[in-house]
Amino acid sequence: MHDYPVLLVDDGSDRECSNILIELEKIHPQRVSLLRLDENKGKGAAVKAGFRLSFEKGYTHALQVDADGQHDLADLPHFMQIGKDNRDSVIAGYPEYDESVPKGRYYSRYLTHIWVWINTLSFEIKDSMCGFRLYPLAEIITLLNQEPCGNRMDFDTEIIVRWVWRAGKIENVLTKVHYPIDGVSHFDVFHDNVRISWMHTRLFFGMLKRLPLILWRRA
Repeated sequence: MHDYPVLLVDDGSDRECSNILIELEKIHPQRVSLLRLDENKGKGAAVKAGFRLSFEKGYTHALQVDADGQHDLADLPHFMQIGKDNRDSVIAGYPEYDESVPKGRYYSRYLTHIWVWINTLSFEIKDSMCGFRLYPLAEIITLLNQEPCGNRMDFDTEIIVRWVWRAGKIENVLTKVHYPIDGVSHFDVFHDNVRISWMHTRLFFGMLKRLPLILWRRA
């Protein structure tokens, strides 16, 4: 549908899923490449591995798309065009939900929004959890080499908060989000919520440490 190279990251999936990914690479050898991780280390670790490999191959930018079928790929050219016009910015999707969104997820996201606004002292990030983003790779790899970012479901929020701390630019882009009836989520309600709570705690104390610099930039 879109003439862009695709990197699939197999994060230690089971044999059935792994075989499907291998087959996709065989069917589209010119466009699709597969990075296989032997051990499941989480969404964040998979995205990081994809970023590093893309950067090693010489790409300047990488567009992250979650594999759960929620994102509208018809918006991809729009993201890419905004990225061309803002090459040093993170192009961050923020969701326009339809009626398929679970109400619990919809309202619980606002708790994270509040913490992100506190930890950045701004409303610059419209949604910190959306997995549809375009990243400038050189700057992001530098960030990942110098600062910790979560390896699981805490990754999307943590990396964009740390990006803002570094005075990184953000372009927020409205994008439609649909929850498929047969969609598969790997979000672990207990363990991932514990990780996210710990992430917010780390970021809060990180914000306090950076508070003079943040306030100076705001001024």
